[in-house]
Amino acid sequence: MNSANLKLSILDQSPLAEGDTQADALRHTVELARKAEEWGYHRFWVAEHHNSERYVGSSPEVLMSHLLASTSRIRIGSGGVMLQHYSPYKVAENFNVLAVLAPGRVDLGIGRGPGGLPRSTRALQQEFSSETLPFREKLVELAQLLRDDLAENHPLFGLQAKPVPAHPADIILLGTTTASAEMAAGLGIPYVFALFLNSDDAVMHQAIDAYRNNFDAAKGTLPEAMLALPVIVSDTDEEAAGYASEIKVVRITLESGRTLTVGSLEAAEEFGKQAQQTFTTEVFEGNVIHGSQETVRSKLNDIQQRYGIAEVIAVTYIKSFQKRLHSYELLSQAFK
Repeated sequence: MNSANLKLSILDQSPLAEGDTQADALRHTVELARKAEEWGYHRFWVAEHHNSERYVGSSPEVLMSHLLASTSRIRIGSGGVMLQHYSPYKVAENFNVLAVLAPGRVDLGIGRGPGGLPRSTRALQQEFSSETLPFREKLVELAQLLRDDLAENHPLFGLQAKPVPAHPADIILLGTTTASAEMAAGLGIPYVFALFLNSDDAVMHQAIDAYRNNFDAAKGTLPEAMLALPVIVSDTDEEAAGYASEIKVVRITLESGRTLTVGSLEAAEEFGKQAQQTFTTEVFEGNVIHGSQETVRSKLNDIQQRYGIAEVIAVTYIKSFQKRLHSYELLSQAFK
């Protein structure tokens, strides 16, 4: 696979830098999306975080509507909507509106995580009945509603998520485990492994293999593989290494056995407090692809060959917005 064929995309989390207001963070996301289109990026995705001290993007579909109106060609999507909190029907309605307004440009990335700490999860789910669907069944129902093809034996048969677009949003599952890869494969939908949330290369390899080996061919042609990677490009290798050294991944293991990752020990402590469970933490260096243009191009070429991937969704953590913008510009230039 030739590096010239590697698609580059961006996942932006609307980070709140020191000295910035929350409005500044959202304005930076809009400016980055416009620049990404100008620089030739394939997609621009925005994240969902709730009650976060670090990120202000809490409603990706609302932010997407503004980004679609502020751009003209680049695909705009969620990375992702945290489906555990929501009705599949309402998510389908939201994205059908977007897909009618911007046909062929809307991605519906779905995340399995909570997008926040236990307190925000309780707030988001306080109206749910005890009969809420398991995640996989929600995902199946959402896909059927987007395509307007609920099965005749479905209890909601006859319901439409209007408006019904000519080109529905593309549904894509984001994950960090082989289980999520197998789920996407069984449903026949595209899958993105998020290394920026799980810095384990071995698990990434296992997940991509599991996706390919378990893909249900009856659901269609196997989509191209995608990886969401932490990437930092600077004018020199040394400068990029300095930024990369600031990035840590903290893994929490609760007494229930559940594991998740956060960006700091402070966030881990707060999660354990709100979950009201004992827990342990492990701190890992962020597995960041970093360096000058030449270094990063070489590293991404190697990843492309090893994993047979066709697209990288770059996530760049640099506190300064101008430096972050510069990193994305250098990355785009490196593959032209």
